[in-house]
Amino acid sequence: MSIPLVEVVRSGFRECVHHGSVALWTSGAISPHSVGTVDVAMFPRSSNKPFQALGMLRSGLELADADLAMACASHNGEPEHLRRVAAVLAAHDLTEDDLHCPVALPKHDESRAAVLRAGGGPSRLAMNCSGKHAAMLATCVQASWPTTGYWEPSHPLQQEIRRTIEELTGEPVAATAVDGCGAPLMAFSLAGLAKAFASLVLAEPGTAQRRVADVMRAHPFLVSGSQREDNLLMSAVPGALSKAGAEGVAAVALPDGSAVAIKIEDGAERARLPVLAGALRQLGVAPSEALDALATEPVLGGGRQVGEVRMLEGVFESPARL
Repeated sequence: MSIPLVEVVRSGFRECVHHGSVALWTSGAISPHSVGTVDVAMFPRSSNKPFQALGMLRSGLELADADLAMACASHNGEPEHLRRVAAVLAAHDLTEDDLHCPVALPKHDESRAAVLRAGGGPSRLAMNCSGKHAAMLATCVQASWPTTGYWEPSHPLQQEIRRTIEELTGEPVAATAVDGCGAPLMAFSLAGLAKAFASLVLAEPGTAQRRVADVMRAHPFLVSGSQREDNLLMSAVPGALSKAGAEGVAAVALPDGSAVAIKIEDGAERARLPVLAGALRQLGVAPSEALDALATEPVLGGGRQVGEVRMLEGVFESPARL
């Protein structure tokens, strides 16, 4: 059962409350300060991209570090994002038409406006998961696997990704669905998500697991984009590994191997950063101006701030339901 995590205050009046669950991973186990239900399977959405990228590496993928970061990205569709995805495709004699992800306009306001001013429209390159799909295609080319149907759960690439997820989380995949981008989406618990993130940062330097963590931390802009959560959080907290997902999911691991995974019950994205900021403080991250800036989201009225989205006090005093 989820618990109240975040309140939305408008002009001094509580307008609504977002419920959810928070798994805290410390000292190699789930912390008793975790809250809500953390052992029930859920869909991690794009928070599972680091594990998918690791499955690609284990299948023989060879990419430059920046392009591997793009494989883990939910990008904004800014020019550098699109350039890198197109270059990976071209290097493997592929085109945008080989991508299975749907078409989209860039998420980034200026980039979207530039496309429309130029008379363009939605494209597969601009879809926020195109970096992952391009890397999946590159993996298939390098492994001599079929590129057609690379998104099917029965494809050898997706089978390796499933094995990787089960190894990192320590759980069997509870269900397989189709993600918004068309790739397989595998369900596991928040506890498993936190554990898996911790394993990436604690892996030995030079291993494929550690490389995934290191390239994401070295290229936070490529992982997300201008003013996006992962870019802001990895820039604000030195050494943090962060990846948000749709429907209110996010996970962060710290260099010492502690980690947090969250699920906002109603899927509200605006509740994620306040919860992550509060959870990172609970894990011992020192207060800073940069982290404090992420702890609240503004509530607007008439174009000006009239309130805020903020984490409720005393959240971590309630035990998780295990």
